Amino acid sequence: MVGGLVATAAGLFGLGLGGPLGRWQRRRRQRLVGAALDHLFEADGVARAVLDRGGRVVRANAAWRHLFGDLEPALALAAAAERVGDVAAADGAERLARAAGLGRAEAAEVRLPGDLAGAGDAAPRGRASVRPLPAGGRLWTAEDMAARRDIAEVLAAERDDLGDFLYFLPVGLYSADAEGRLRYVNQRLAEWLDDTPEGLTGQPLAEVLEGPERPDPDGEWRGRLTLRPRHPEAAPLPAEVVQGLYDAGGETRTRTVVLRADDAAAPGLRPAVAPPGLAELAGAVPVGLALLDGDGLVIEANPALAPILGLPEGTLPEGPLAELMAEEDRPLLAQALARDSADSLQLRLATPPGGGSRDGATERVVGLFLGPAPRPAGAWLAVLLDATAQKTLEAQFAQAQKIQAMGQLAGGVAHDFNNLLTAMIGFCDLLLNRHRAGDPSFADIMQIKQNANRAANLVRQLLAFSRKQPLRPERLEVGESLGEMSHLLRRLLGERIELKLTHGRDLGAVRVDPGQFDQVIINLAVNARDAMPRGGMLGIATESRRIDKPTPRGVEVIPPGDYVAITVADTGTGIAPENLPRIFEPFFSTKTPDQEGAAQRPGGAGMGLGLATVYGIVRQTGGFVLVESTPGEGTTFTILLPRAEAAAEPPAAPANVPADGPAEAAAPVAETPGGGETVLLVEDEDAVRIFAARALRNRGYQVLEAASGEGALDVLRDAGPIQLMLTDMVMPGMDGATLAGLVRTERPDLKIILMSGYSEEISRGDLAPGPDLTFLPKPFSLKTLAETVREVLDAG
Repeated sequence: MVGGLVATAAGLFGLGLGGPLGRWQRRRRQRLVGAALDHLFEADGVARAVLDRGGRVVRANAAWRHLFGDLEPALALAAAAERVGDVAAADGAERLARAAGLGRAEAAEVRLPGDLAGAGDAAPRGRASVRPLPAGGRLWTAEDMAARRDIAEVLAAERDDLGDFLYFLPVGLYSADAEGRLRYVNQRLAEWLDDTPEGLTGQPLAEVLEGPERPDPDGEWRGRLTLRPRHPEAAPLPAEVVQGLYDAGGETRTRTVVLRADDAAAPGLRPAVAPPGLAELAGAVPVGLALLDGDGLVIEANPALAPILGLPEGTLPEGPLAELMAEEDRPLLAQALARDSADSLQLRLATPPGGGSRDGATERVVGLFLGPAPRPAGAWLAVLLDATAQKTLEAQFAQAQKIQAMGQLAGGVAHDFNNLLTAMIGFCDLLLNRHRAGDPSFADIMQIKQNANRAANLVRQLLAFSRKQPLRPERLEVGESLGEMSHLLRRLLGERIELKLTHGRDLGAVRVDPGQFDQVIINLAVNARDAMPRGGMLGIATESRRIDKPTPRGVEVIPPGDYVAITVADTGTGIAPENLPRIFEPFFSTKTPDQEGAAQRPGGAGMGLGLATVYGIVRQTGGFVLVESTPGEGTTFTILLPRAEAAAEPPAAPANVPADGPAEAAAPVAETPGGGETVLLVEDEDAVRIFAARALRNRGYQVLEAASGEGALDVLRDAGPIQLMLTDMVMPGMDGATLAGLVRTERPDLKIILMSGYSEEISRGDLAPGPDLTFLPKPFSLKTLAETVREVLDAG
């Protein structure tokens, strides 16, 4: 294939192998050919790589690096198939490997090791191929077919829907070829002709239509004809026929509409505009239809137009249609009327009906299709529909995508920072073992460690926003918890702000992490305090709320059920409408520099993380956050938490957050008893691996190291008895979950500690929990590492 691309590019640019071209011309054209090849190699999103005979990657495009990285393709495809248990994909990977070794071309359906389409599947279905190259190398390609299949299915469904729509349309439709034979007949026309669409297809058009004039099969035509039903006793039916032409793959065919002329005329559009029968249809459709003159003045319209434009029912616009549109959109309509072709626009109405809003939108939007009318001369046919809901949904969907993307970014950044902080805290602990209290360096090391722990708290806020922070939910009485917090809240708010607590009856309990719940309330209270610089009142109220049906709120839908509602309302400055959609974004803040520098408060306040943390914690707990604000009057946040069923309390989950915080005692790390056991440490981050290995060796353990899952398997095959394996969960190539699953099969007696910057549930994925698995969250200290290892080894 690459050889063909070279030949094609050489032909395009006139690059021959000989001739009188000067050296500078050849070099210039060679650069152009190289640029063309680079573009072709990357252009279509297909993953491509050129490997030499030894299996080394000579060149790979971005899509290939995203899927395979530096992995050997045949092995990576086999591992992906094995991971999901796909026997057919494993057979395809084996056939590709044999073909690559023998220098033959082969293609197969496989499981891909990465996610080319971004769908989140760890091993999506795809198609891969290998073929030999003239120079002795191999060209590999891989492509995710899921997106293509989804598009094909959608297009097929749309074609089916359109076919059904035309088939049962309440007007007759047919198509005839240049020889005057019927090629398509819909159900309604077949009923009029006392036959079936299948029975009429292929019949001469002259057998079912007659009249003084016949439509020319080579041109457009309009006139009256008589339908001749196939039943011998049926009476002929007068009909209006409108014929157009289209190209069906090089063959000219008619596109013809047949309207019965014997139906009673219905009030609506004038006969000159709509033939009998069509007026009744125009009056019933839920879209606005209007006939405009050349200046955009509405001449006639169906009943649905007035409500769409916000006018009283049964009335028409007194002036041009453009006067009802927003001033900045009027030139668009004027330009469309100045053209001779059809056009499609989205326009905003000048003012919402009654000065209010509809469907939660601040402005009304109409979709307008404009096309020339057949008569009178210079007229336009306009089709209008209310697009307000669609526009609102588009905005909500875009906001949801933005929040999701920010959450993914925040989670990824937090995970990487947890690795860095693990190394920083760990090496500080190693230094503290050598620099005790009184040593000149002791205070400096403690400053570094305490700031690293503060950074760890900030990382937990990012994980809260991305809904990946570890939680320890338990049953909580909201009223009691708020009562216990009231003294702290009053100190936070100060003397100029009055705190009013109102508790509802029969609230019931909720299942939340108590510490995270306190953080939500504190963040909202601090935000309210900053919004009331001259004082005011903060009201916190609780009530039991029942939701009987799915309730859409913004981009989310609240399911039915019993909820405990916590309302936090202030009398502050409020939130500007343009800022309201962004308040839950991380690092978005409207505070002035003086306010931001006033204090570094819990939850990231002053950094634009306060409300982002609230949103992340509440959504991870299964609740919802609603906000209403009026500039100059105040803001109300409502938190809905699912009511917990009255059942036995499950055992408390193990702590998934590091115990070491900013207030950790400034004392040397206590020695934890070690041992002579052999420990395998698997960690791709060099700094974390070096710290952990040194810490364990200092306590007498025999430590074997591996920087990847594949390297760990090699160590396990060659090493003797190993009592414990510590593995990171997020690693390039084989991740920790896959490694743990394989180790469980090969060495079921080996104990495993899983390390991750995410929560246990997020990190473990499909890996089943068991007594042989222990979770160690990052960042961890030397003391936490030593204690965890000792506890796991001492367990039965």
